[in-house]
Amino acid sequence: MSPRLVVSVPDTALREALHDLPPEVEVVTWDLSEPAPAPSLDIVVVPYMRAAQAMASLRDVSTRLIQSQSIGYDGVAELLPPGRVFANAATVHEASTAEFTVALILAAQRGIPDFVRAAEQGRWAPAFHESLADRTVLLVGYGGVARAVETRLEPFEVTIVRVAHTARDDERGPIHAVSSLPTLLPEADIVVVAVPLTDETTHLVDDAFLSHMRDASLLVNVARGRVADTDALVREARSGRLRLALDVVDPEPLPADHPLFALENVLISPHVGGVTSAMLPRMARLLERQITRMLEGEPPLNVVLRS
Repeated sequence: MSPRLVVSVPDTALREALHDLPPEVEVVTWDLSEPAPAPSLDIVVVPYMRAAQAMASLRDVSTRLIQSQSIGYDGVAELLPPGRVFANAATVHEASTAEFTVALILAAQRGIPDFVRAAEQGRWAPAFHESLADRTVLLVGYGGVARAVETRLEPFEVTIVRVAHTARDDERGPIHAVSSLPTLLPEADIVVVAVPLTDETTHLVDDAFLSHMRDASLLVNVARGRVADTDALVREARSGRLRLALDVVDPEPLPADHPLFALENVLISPHVGGVTSAMLPRMARLLERQITRMLEGEPPLNVVLRS
């Protein structure tokens, strides 16, 4: 039987994670670093965290759907060949990123990095630290990751304030407009940034944003590095007025001698919020759903760009 659907995946791990595909589906491995295995591919899954860079390899390949393995898709629109449909990986990374966000908050609030540094030096160093309970957490950006963070934070007895591009209400209450940040930031103990990277959100976290944050409050960035002005972060962190927990930075990776690495009020992780054992099976399930929908003539899920 000739395949009705040809799907390319960038590695054997994802290929082996796919289960119970119908016989009319052919899966090939293509990491986009070499010529395409066929002039026409129904679904192309691009390598993780390399969606924008992969677009050049797709110029001469006919596709019905380009499937990313990331939630973010900054830089893709400008490079997407004409006539293409691009879907992101919503549902794949939200849980892992949210649990890592909570881990960063707890580590910073309870002084875990200080205890680790002391233990490395053989010192017993008890100290007073902030709780998470009874704190006000401001979520800047209210997409899938922020909603997952909110769900995980609720049992910690916090007050959660939500901000999105435009004001609205949902079943959990009000969502404030981003224009309200100057009023909301001074009331927050912890600020979690989880916005997509766009022209509008580039350097959203700048000197003015940081100046509105209350003394000793914590900024957590799990969005993209360029959402924050790195020079502004360095200035505030060096002053000791604010604390930072950053899973994303600009540039990535940071140079070994970057000043953010040397500051004890800064916790840095290497952009690993979604990199867990949950990724592969969830990515496989999303791809299986996309295949089924294409076979049944249904529109694909998670479409974020059409060129």
